[in-house]
Amino acid sequence: MKVALGADHAGYPLKDAVHRAIEDLGHEVVDCGTHDSDPVDFPDITRATCDPVLSGAADRAVLVCGTGQGAVMAANKLPGIRCGLAHEPYSAHQVVEHDDANAIAMGAWLVPHALVPNIVHEFLAATFDDDEDTRRRVTKLNALDALTPPA
Repeated sequence: MKVALGADHAGYPLKDAVHRAIEDLGHEVVDCGTHDSDPVDFPDITRATCDPVLSGAADRAVLVCGTGQGAVMAANKLPGIRCGLAHEPYSAHQVVEHDDANAIAMGAWLVPHALVPNIVHEFLAATFDDDEDTRRRVTKLNALDALTPPA
């Protein structure tokens, strides 16, 4: 599997641990930046990291910022990306199994380095529970993309 990986400056301290965890599982990393702790805006790095998933150059994306919250918000504004917050292993697989996510975000200020390999493993090993209930719910989730704000 090819996994796009990106971090803003706040997520940069956790990025190497995530990179190693992905490679240790035998997957290829598509490194989308940042490459140092100089300030970078999380919407920019989120878009750069999700673009390979949208183009088919990567299968999934892992985003790292300070809390993960900004990356989740930015990613979920991109049509075709469904991103969940994964600060522990259960959410990392649950978001794929029940919500058909193709991206997760982690908070470098919140996730212990010791949990990173397990979080990454659970996310990348998970598959969508393609049953009637989950298909119905994801169809409804997809329909929300067509909504327009009230005038």
